Amino acid sequence: MTTDGLASYDTVTLLSDYGTADGFVGVVHSVIRQMAPEAGIVDLTHDIAPFDVRGASLVLARSVQYLCPGVIVALVDPEVGTARRSIAIEVAGGRAVLMGPDNGVLAPAVGMIGGADRAVILDNPDYLLETNATTFTGRDVFAPAAAALCSGVAFEDLGSAVDPITLLPGVVPLTRLEDGVLAAEVLWVDRFGNAQLNVDPEEIEEWGSHLDVRTGSSRRSARRVTAFGELGASELGLLIDADGLIAIVANRTSAAAELRLSAGDEVLLRPIGDDDDGDSSSAGGDAVVTQVELGRSR
Repeated sequence: MTTDGLASYDTVTLLSDYGTADGFVGVVHSVIRQMAPEAGIVDLTHDIAPFDVRGASLVLARSVQYLCPGVIVALVDPEVGTARRSIAIEVAGGRAVLMGPDNGVLAPAVGMIGGADRAVILDNPDYLLETNATTFTGRDVFAPAAAALCSGVAFEDLGSAVDPITLLPGVVPLTRLEDGVLAAEVLWVDRFGNAQLNVDPEEIEEWGSHLDVRTGSSRRSARRVTAFGELGASELGLLIDADGLIAIVANRTSAAAELRLSAGDEVLLRPIGDDDDGDSSSAGGDAVVTQVELGRSR
């Protein structure tokens, strides 16, 4: 804290679907640095798939507990230029502020670190760039607001206060267990081809060392392992990944490519040895999701 009681931030972390082929990321960097020359900037990633709010929210939720305290900005905004709101959410007693569009992209991360303390809409013209453009809010809204916080502007001065409970929730998929089959979903496929599932290790803790893995195109056995190197050349493994979730993996090859898996695909798991008629429809039906509300932290 500074001597005047205002929170002091010296780092801005950016996540977006901007990519690096155009000048978007560089422009956002430059606006922040011009307005807050002492601020450091961390690029978490700019390779979120275009318009993938869900994917961005999951990346942010996986990462947020390890990010440097400061201002964290998520710039994935399919509805940019519409009436949707640009928001900032103070968390962890003011140690960090998350900014982004009010489309649910921030909700899982806010939930991961204890909930929202307070929130504002970024509508104070003193901390916006003057422009006739409506579709580059990363440059015109979020960069100057982040720089303002790093320059000592009070959080409440950024715009109109809003109750966090009114902000749009995020949607997190849940597993479901039916007739001994755990229906899971691929949350993410990393560049190595590991397919992260929405499965907590405790859900399959009593299921032994080998599991039956069924996808839309294949059925395989997978072995519980603690390292990629434990797997043979043709084996699939189930490993607790760096985020504490179960991932389908292979040794020095892509498990996702072998199983033709992408984010959002369903995967059916069951212990080896259960009766099996080859029909995975017993775990079918609509996906189960839970909403992540941005209520005030307690």
